[in-house]
Amino acid sequence: MLILWDDDGERAAYDDACWAKVFNARRPKHRRPRAVAKARSEGDVLTAVTLAIQLNLRVAVKSGGHSFEAWSIQDDSIMVDLGDYKAINVNCTGRTVTATPSVTGMELNDALACEGLFFPGGHCPDVGLGGFLLQGGMGWNCANWGWACEFLQGIDVVTAQGTPIYCDASQNSDLFWAARGGGPAFPGIVTQFHLRVMSCPQIIRSSCYVFPHTLYETAFRWALTLVDGLDVDTEITAKANYQQSELCFSVIVTTFKGNVHDATEALQPIQDSRPTEMLREEFCTSESMSSLYAMQAIAHPKNHRYTSDNGFLVDDSELDIVSVLAEPFLTLPHEKSYAFWTPMRPWSRRKIPEMALSQQADHYFAIYTIWENESDDQRCQGWLQGVMKSTAEKCVGAYIGDSEFSNRLTRYWSDPSTERLMDIRRKWDPQGRIAGGYPDALIRSSVRGSTLVNS
Repeated sequence: MLILWDDDGERAAYDDACWAKVFNARRPKHRRPRAVAKARSEGDVLTAVTLAIQLNLRVAVKSGGHSFEAWSIQDDSIMVDLGDYKAINVNCTGRTVTATPSVTGMELNDALACEGLFFPGGHCPDVGLGGFLLQGGMGWNCANWGWACEFLQGIDVVTAQGTPIYCDASQNSDLFWAARGGGPAFPGIVTQFHLRVMSCPQIIRSSCYVFPHTLYETAFRWALTLVDGLDVDTEITAKANYQQSELCFSVIVTTFKGNVHDATEALQPIQDSRPTEMLREEFCTSESMSSLYAMQAIAHPKNHRYTSDNGFLVDDSELDIVSVLAEPFLTLPHEKSYAFWTPMRPWSRRKIPEMALSQQADHYFAIYTIWENESDDQRCQGWLQGVMKSTAEKCVGAYIGDSEFSNRLTRYWSDPSTERLMDIRRKWDPQGRIAGGYPDALIRSSVRGSTLVNS
């Protein structure tokens, strides 16, 4: 295992290792790990944790580097970079797979496709499984198939004491519970995920309806009427973004089916009910996982500066979702920024499984503010914080995967789940060895009206 220290004279090599694969070009350079450990095996992770204990340092982990907050970059820490530790093992008979945290959703599905299998991982092709699954994992068709962490059957973990253990629903079950949605508050290092997988969709089709921003209300209210009529293999998203320098509002419906007939049948009612005025439309377009990943890669350009926020909104007769989201959707500060909405029904009406992820609401939205130049930092960050001031008042909480604690702190789990997560952290990491960001502050803020102390 290669370890690079911040004071050993190899500053260029250290900087390269520190910032390698950190997706956000807007980086927290005021934070610096003491060292970067480039792990290639579970044994390397054990070595790094043991070294951190000996030197009384914390441990942070980087798997894909996609968190906009750059949770892996922490002061007084050894950053364990799992980027070179990649392994996928598929069990076709049992319809399961094991994968290391740095494996991306696209890499996993490429391996599974050869066996006719599929995992509803992240929409972005280069997001590592580590952060994605620990945060809950809002993957493909999440509202119907469930959160990606619900496909988790077990995890291999190196504890804060440097001990390798296995966790599932029957052994070390508290850590297994925390791994399904605890995010940066998880008090250990996952070295391998054991996942249930599903049959690979044979046919993927999508329809897209693009409206001028002046028809935002008409298009959005139409999209809301579609939700209850969607079948279990079909997801809908509404998105505000710039297309050819014009602010647009699009409604995109994607269905994953076994044959063309079923795909057409799922999309035809939407086509039949569409508003007549729009800029352009595409009906039942042939897609593949490769084409879907390619579109997501375009929407999330590399070497750009990012900040994000999000919220869950509950169906309420007094809450007009279209009006609540009008300002963030219609005043985007840069042509590469976008905002999107997706419904969470029927999942939002189901009983929550035994897992830390515990926010339930009928609607989800997220804002991805994207720009290129550092000179725009204050304007773009200020815009996001400004539009979220009033919008956040209508939210019941947020998804930790699209959140930045430096922007604001809110509820990421239910109150009982927050308290349970704190207890698990005290048990498994009483010294706070695992540095996941700002878990103490975010946990305290998540329990309204409480006087909780540091975890």
